[in-house]
Amino acid sequence: MVSQWPAGSGGDGGSLLAHGIGGRQDLPVSFSLVLVGAVVALVVSFGALAWLWRKPRLRGGAAGRPLPLAVQRFLDSSGFRWVLRGVGLLLTGFVAVAALFGPNLAVNPAATWVYVLFWVGLVPASLVFGPVWRQLNPIRTIHRGIARVFHFSPEWGPFRYPRRLGYWPAAVSLFSFTYLELVVPDRTSTGVLVLYFLLYFQVQLAGALLFGSGWFARGDGFEVYSSLVGRMSPLGRRNDGRLVLRNPLDGLDALKPAAGLVATVSVLLGSTAYDGFSFTRIWVQTITTSSIPPETLGVLGLVGFITAAYATYSLATSLAGTLGGIPERGLPGKFAHSIIPIAAGYVTAHYFSFFVFEGQQALILASDPLDKGQNILGTADWKINYTILSAGTIALVQVVAIVAGHIIAVIAAHDRAVRLFPPRQAIAGQIPLLLLMIGYTLGGLLLLFG
Repeated sequence: MVSQWPAGSGGDGGSLLAHGIGGRQDLPVSFSLVLVGAVVALVVSFGALAWLWRKPRLRGGAAGRPLPLAVQRFLDSSGFRWVLRGVGLLLTGFVAVAALFGPNLAVNPAATWVYVLFWVGLVPASLVFGPVWRQLNPIRTIHRGIARVFHFSPEWGPFRYPRRLGYWPAAVSLFSFTYLELVVPDRTSTGVLVLYFLLYFQVQLAGALLFGSGWFARGDGFEVYSSLVGRMSPLGRRNDGRLVLRNPLDGLDALKPAAGLVATVSVLLGSTAYDGFSFTRIWVQTITTSSIPPETLGVLGLVGFITAAYATYSLATSLAGTLGGIPERGLPGKFAHSIIPIAAGYVTAHYFSFFVFEGQQALILASDPLDKGQNILGTADWKINYTILSAGTIALVQVVAIVAGHIIAVIAAHDRAVRLFPPRQAIAGQIPLLLLMIGYTLGGLLLLFG
């Protein structure tokens, strides 16, 4: 994720930093020891689960300790929800004003707010508070406002949403954004951002008007992203509607299989892996020496990594079904929830330092969004503090994020396997998934430190 302002724009070409991948020399121990330790952690976890966790324990949407009713009434109140919708509209309006009326320069905060505070920040916010974008989503709020003005229910549209579409619209919309973020040359140009989000707004609003507000839960890539990651939040909602404190594994277990779900998590996983690969020496040399246009190579690389994620996962679940003695049909969707912690771990590892450092820049630029010498927030004179995190701390967080994400994935997959597979074949059925996760772990660490 590197800034690239259009020629002649006057930008400094370096507002957005790369995502801060730590080098091998930043690790407190040898890189080979990290690789061995990561594999051992996964294998030991798998062995312990096989010995101690022989029956399904996760209860999905039935689990959780209820929050006090007074707390739920406040959080579910129309007043509180409208405050959140207002915040979403206000923040979106700020970015829109900066993009439309501010200079097309590196001092414009629009790109930093979109790629750092929104795209990267959506993960930690959802991990802590659950599917926050559902409440903040400005397009959902605008659709609700249109419904109120024209006196129709926002929940219903003239057409019923086709079940076979499932999450496919979300997968497509997420791919479109990752293409913008990772491939488009002028991705930080205000004109490019305005054009992209104008088209995105039109598509999402049209979907909601046709199918009702339920469209957003399947068609809005950002809301789906937040909802999937929010499955790992300790705050959740039970099947009976009660807000609860829960084991994040129960939140993952409550995810229902649906068409396009595997494709959606593959986009998240593959795009992050491609982002890491795009900074490797071999890819940089390919870009600089090839006669193929860089953007074409970028598209091929992005699609290639997403396809690889989809293919390897589908192959592993197919082999799992064969060894587990059950029909392979539908298995990828039934284990898709186990990929979410892996994707969240990758995002945390790749963008942790980027978020901490460039998040400061976002606040600095926000004080003068139109470049008129203002200091609205009192942050215009701040400087990015790079001493907050040491290189060793960054590297440690990256390793822990990737390994922890995979261990959580192993647990989630194991519980689902002992529920689906016959007892005598449950362990054998999990071996392909374990090998897949070991491969993902090694690949993720190599992209970060290799």
